[in-house]
Amino acid sequence: MIQQFADWLTYDIMLFTPDTSLGESVDFFIYDTAKILLLLLIISWVMGIINAYFPVEQVRRFLTSRRLFGTQYLLASVFGAVTPFCSCSSIPLFIGFVRGGIPLGVTFAFLITSPLVNEVAVAMFLGSFGWRITVLYALSGILLGTVGGWLLGRMRLESLLSDWARNPSAAPVDTVAGPARRIRLRAVTAEAFSIVRSVLPYVLIGIALGAAVHGFVPADFFSSFLSGAEFWSVPAGVLCGVPMYTNAAGIVPIMEVLVAKGVPLGTALAFMMAVVGLSLPEATLLKKVMQWRLLLIFFATVTLLIIISGFLFNLLPIG
Repeated sequence: MIQQFADWLTYDIMLFTPDTSLGESVDFFIYDTAKILLLLLIISWVMGIINAYFPVEQVRRFLTSRRLFGTQYLLASVFGAVTPFCSCSSIPLFIGFVRGGIPLGVTFAFLITSPLVNEVAVAMFLGSFGWRITVLYALSGILLGTVGGWLLGRMRLESLLSDWARNPSAAPVDTVAGPARRIRLRAVTAEAFSIVRSVLPYVLIGIALGAAVHGFVPADFFSSFLSGAEFWSVPAGVLCGVPMYTNAAGIVPIMEVLVAKGVPLGTALAFMMAVVGLSLPEATLLKKVMQWRLLLIFFATVTLLIIISGFLFNLLPIG
C-alpha cells in the first residue's frame, strides 16, 4: 500500500516520468519516508512502554550492587540496545556509570551497543531489510557490545581514566532526568512522537541522499570499489565511516541503497556501524573521562570487532 501511494503521488499527482533518474529518486524518497516514519512511530511507542520498566537509576544500582558472574556485560549491552541514544547522547549516561562505580568493561559494553541498536535502527532495518536481517543485526550489535566490553574489562584499564572520572569527591553526574516514568499511554505516545520529531531531519536528509544515489549513481559504481571479492572492502568501509558522524536515521537509508547497488551486506553494515558507533564528536566527549591511550584502545577494539562482524555477515547467505 505504501508503494502504491508513493507511485500514485510521484507519477499521477506530481507527474514525474517513470523509469527516469529523477522520477525514481522522488518515488524512492516518498516511499522510504512514509515507510520508515510509520515503523519508527510504532516501534518508538512499544519501546517507550518497555523503557518504563528499566529506570536508569535502578539499572545503575543493580549493576553496582550484585555479583552477576560475568553476565553484567550482556545485561549492560542489552540495556544499551533498549535505550534510544546515539553515540554522543549515550555518553552522559556512560559517565554516570563510571562515576557510579560500575566496572569499566561493563560501561563500555553499554557504550558500544547503545548507538548501534535502538528503536530507530530496528525500525529502519525492519523497513529496509526485513525481519530476518533485522534480528541478526540486533543480535550482532548486542554480541559486539558484550564481547567488546568483556575484552576491554579484561585489559584492566581503570588507571587510564581521567582524574575527574576517578575522583569520587567530584560532583556526581545526574543520569536521571526527572522522576521515574510511569506507564501512561498518553505520555508514552507523546514521547514516541517526540523521538520521531527529533530524528526527522536525519531521516529526511538520509533518505534524500539515498534517493539521489538510488536514482543517479550507476549500479556498478559502489560495487566496483567495495566488492565482496576484495579482502580490503570491509576495512575500507569501516575506515570511511569512522570520520563521519550521524545516527541510524541518517545512515540506514544510504546503507539500503549501497546494498541495492551491489555492495555486500556485511561491508555496508560495517560502514554503518562505524558511522553511528565511532565518531570524532564522540571522541571529544569521551576525552573528559579517559586519557588518550584509553581512547585509542577503545576505538581500535571496536573498529576491529566491527570489521570482524562485516566479514561474518558477508559469509552469510543473506547479503
